[in-house]
Amino acid sequence: MEPVEEKEEKEEVSELKRKLEEDDLNAEQKISLLKSSLNKVLNSAAVQTKSAALTRVKSQLYHSGVLSHCVLALSLHPRMLRGNWSAAAALAQLTSSCCVGVDPGRHSEAFHRLFLPSVMDGLLSLAGQLTRRSESASLLRKVMDSVSWLLSAHTQLTTQVLSSAHYEQIQMCDDVAASLLCVQLWIQACAASREFLSGLSDDSVLLLLNEAVGQLALSSDSAVGGASIRLIVLMANQLELRLQPLLLSFRGLDSLLDKDWRGRGFDQDVDQLIALIQSGKGVMSQSQVSTKHVQAACVIQAAWRSYQTRRRVKGLNRAVTALQRRYRALRRQQQQQKEAQLWEEELKYQVCVRRQQARRHFHLKQRRLLQLLPADQVQPYLQECERRAAVVIQSCWRGFRERRRYDHQLRRTLRRTHTQQQAARTLQRAVLRFLQKRRAAKAPPITPFWIGQKGLTDSRRAELKQQVEEYIAVHPSSRVSADECERLHEEVQLLLLTELQRGAQRRREEQRVEALLAHTHTQMELLRDAPPLSAVTATDADSFLSPSGPIAVRARDVHNATLQASRLPWWRTLGGVDTGDMFGPAHLQELEAELGGLYVGGSANRWTD
Repeated sequence: MEPVEEKEEKEEVSELKRKLEEDDLNAEQKISLLKSSLNKVLNSAAVQTKSAALTRVKSQLYHSGVLSHCVLALSLHPRMLRGNWSAAAALAQLTSSCCVGVDPGRHSEAFHRLFLPSVMDGLLSLAGQLTRRSESASLLRKVMDSVSWLLSAHTQLTTQVLSSAHYEQIQMCDDVAASLLCVQLWIQACAASREFLSGLSDDSVLLLLNEAVGQLALSSDSAVGGASIRLIVLMANQLELRLQPLLLSFRGLDSLLDKDWRGRGFDQDVDQLIALIQSGKGVMSQSQVSTKHVQAACVIQAAWRSYQTRRRVKGLNRAVTALQRRYRALRRQQQQQKEAQLWEEELKYQVCVRRQQARRHFHLKQRRLLQLLPADQVQPYLQECERRAAVVIQSCWRGFRERRRYDHQLRRTLRRTHTQQQAARTLQRAVLRFLQKRRAAKAPPITPFWIGQKGLTDSRRAELKQQVEEYIAVHPSSRVSADECERLHEEVQLLLLTELQRGAQRRREEQRVEALLAHTHTQMELLRDAPPLSAVTATDADSFLSPSGPIAVRARDVHNATLQASRLPWWRTLGGVDTGDMFGPAHLQELEAELGGLYVGGSANRWTD
């Protein structure tokens, strides 16, 4: 390629990146821009004579960050796509094509560990959204082909696909086409390269085999079953002896194939798979048994870790929300503390200013007083002021000195009292211990009660036995017999059943209340959005009819009364005249005949039921 053409490609990629970084583009416009620009750049590079042109263009797209924008567009929420699913599927196909054959350079580790998993997650997320739309079967096939194309070039993504929550969502879909696409995905990946399966670990192969066997056990469609059997046969042809121990872990697979999948049009593949399973049966060596146990443990661990990972990912939103809430609370607290500190400083400043102003006013007042005094009285007045100031200073100092002396004396007194109390306690403790020892030494020794007893007589033995029986009768044993345990168990079961029935009844009552509230809210919204009487039609009037006869009769009476009151002369409405007697059956029939029954929601015989 000429340097001019390479320069043009770089300019096109830079221009595309600049347009994507603009803030005035929405998600739909970005997807359309990425689709058209990537298609144009890849087509212009594909027609070049040198094969390295396409690789260079893909590398420029990766290093410039354009492919990162593609991943973000594929991971958007369905509301932001606004139904532009065909453009999103085309963008997924272009992104998968750009990720195959790219040269990441010195960013190889980040490309394989971070970027490629994000691309695969975006593709699977888009496929999961398309499974919920019945009219997007062709678009789902296009996205799954993109996943297969990316897997054939990067086999290390297989484990991520098999443990992905989006892929599990696609598998759990009831659509047969989605299940068939999942199986065909792995058939295409295995058929594209024989090194695909050989590069997988035993855990990944077992997960893939488990998916195929699961489709055979759950699905009854011939296309899905035939594709699953072809996938297992293809894996057996490529892995050979490596697959036989894994197939033996699925007990009853040969009988399942013989009973459910014969006569569907692919009996040759069924016979080949049954022969493969039966050829591997027999006595396994101890190493094979241990290998089987290790593989089973690995599968259990993988399932448990994937479950933990999915639960942890689901909890990330709550963790981020809690972190943001705590950060905002801390920032609000810091701001409040800062404002309080500013208010305190402002208060101190105002106090200082007001003190200075008061001192200034005092000196000004004193100077004016000195100006009013005669000259011979100025010096005596100043001496009197100095004397008073000296008295105030001396009184403050003496009060401070006396308070300090009193505090010191009080602390010494308290310390002396505490020392005396501790000494008294020590002396009392020592004296009490000494007296206790003396009393114990002077007390006569206690003779054991069994000394001098030569044996029990018959009368004494009968008396003791009677006392023991009376004690047992008064104090029964805390142990319960087996019959009593069964009776208590039955009572507990009955109480538990009663509580469960009460809980079910409460839940039904709550559901009924919720339904009534929802119905009430709906009726309120209909009344709020009702058209004016001048524009109302018969259809609109029918929508406000109540299925309850008493409610409809009451509403009609109130409406008739309101209309009759609006037709009264002005002098009849003065003083709050009771118009209840005026709206009798005769007046209601006249209004009914005059307005044709439209304003009351129908004729009277309509509500007789």
